[in-house]
Amino acid sequence: MAVAAKNIPAPDLVPVRRALLSVFDKTGLIDFAKGLAAAGVELVSTGGTAKSIADAGLAVRDVSELTGFPEIMDGRVKTLHPSVHGALLGVRDDPEHAKAMHDHGIEPIDLLVSNLYPFEEVRRSGADYAAIVENIDIGGPAMIRASAKNHAYVAIVTDPGDYASVLKALEMNIGSLSLDFRKKLAAKAFARTATYDAAISGWFAETLEIEHPTWRAFGGRLESVMRYGENPHQGAGFYVNGDKRPGVATARQLQGKQLSYNNINDTDAAFELVGEFDPNRCAAVAIIKHANPCGVAEGASLTAAYARALACDPVSAFGGIVAMNRILDAEAAEEIVKTFTEVIIAPNASEDAIRIVAAKKNLRLLVTGGLPDPRAAGTTVRSVAGGMLVQSRDNAVVDDLELKVVTRRAPTAAEMADLKFAFRIAKHVKSNAIVYAKDGATVGIGAGQMSRVDSSRIAARKALDAAEAAGLAEPLTKGSVVASDAFFPFADGLISAIEAGATAVIQPGGSMRDEDVIAAADEHGIAMVFTGVRHFRH
Repeated sequence: MAVAAKNIPAPDLVPVRRALLSVFDKTGLIDFAKGLAAAGVELVSTGGTAKSIADAGLAVRDVSELTGFPEIMDGRVKTLHPSVHGALLGVRDDPEHAKAMHDHGIEPIDLLVSNLYPFEEVRRSGADYAAIVENIDIGGPAMIRASAKNHAYVAIVTDPGDYASVLKALEMNIGSLSLDFRKKLAAKAFARTATYDAAISGWFAETLEIEHPTWRAFGGRLESVMRYGENPHQGAGFYVNGDKRPGVATARQLQGKQLSYNNINDTDAAFELVGEFDPNRCAAVAIIKHANPCGVAEGASLTAAYARALACDPVSAFGGIVAMNRILDAEAAEEIVKTFTEVIIAPNASEDAIRIVAAKKNLRLLVTGGLPDPRAAGTTVRSVAGGMLVQSRDNAVVDDLELKVVTRRAPTAAEMADLKFAFRIAKHVKSNAIVYAKDGATVGIGAGQMSRVDSSRIAARKALDAAEAAGLAEPLTKGSVVASDAFFPFADGLISAIEAGATAVIQPGGSMRDEDVIAAADEHGIAMVFTGVRHFRH
């Protein structure tokens, strides 16, 4: 049964006479405390916060003066007391509450300033189990939630970024805060504790290897509000969860206008793809459009790799995202800026490259400090009506797979190298995916089709268009290899690839008609390799 409300109307303006400050992050604390004191607010505080305020020469009461009880258990217990929670939860206009506060000597607290132990940061630091547990805040969330629930009378500030607006509101309202302002602060407070608890519950599930916990929560902090989402009539915001995986969420934007929703989505796809390529082995460049690669290549240099990636589909590359696995140098930057590009993302960039890109004021340049690990575990989330789909990241890497030659002819060493290259790309192409590759570069990509044979034909058609644009006598699919993200359900998709000129194919295998597909490959004298791993990407 729900708790019945007493229907006591909340006042609009509530004077702030007493504030309790208890913060871990002391950013802006002293200036804020000085502003409160100047507004005539009595300051009450705890532990290190109280010491910081006192050291600044401000009058402050220790919370133990309110509770009549000292901090104990290494500070674990200091605010968990009726004199604190009664002061935050008491409904001032309820006669019963008012009498209880009077009878027990509870002094009302009108403003709580609290932020939490840095659980998320400690967890990411690689600290041991005991240290992580010790950084689970208990008193902070309890006070924050109490204050937020009683926002009819109490203001709760959890973000140092709100200090200035609180002081301004106090000045405008002659020492009071409005109900609308208190509601907004309460909403932010509940969101903060929810995100905090999501991080804790997620860590426990991960630590205990519970793949599918009964209750699942995700949280994030607003990084930016966007002009719109995928389309202009859709609102959008970008939230970050604190994961330090190198990529668009952790990158530094060196220049260019704000990233759009589609920019972020596409840039993430681009950098995850290029992370498949070890920079110590080769330079690699990926060009992405609508979250699909339109050209990927290896090379002795970024410039060479970019030229070969661009040649795969120069039309689609217009307005695309360019990702690379090495530091952007001046030579590569000079080539990239010749084509209209939305975003460049790289582990870093030379000063000369930065200067060259700066001539294109709207071109965004992001540097990440590293590459994402394609083998790392992780979680992906997708919303559906009424719920979420949660799965582990596709961290299968072709170099780790047991490849099985299933045809009479085995691939040559050069074909095998291209097969592995193509399968790396297919992992990042929307299904159904077909990727033709030759000499470490894509030469045709078919993505997102309802049938695999259509993807194969589209990829071949794009190769013909690219050959025509380059003035070649025949498409580069002649003598190429082909990768499929999933098995060929019929031989027709394979036959289409053979007609385009493929001499070897890599696919997961596992179809009821594998024998028919293998027979078709043998009939045409091409090599086929099974990986045993599928890379659907919807």
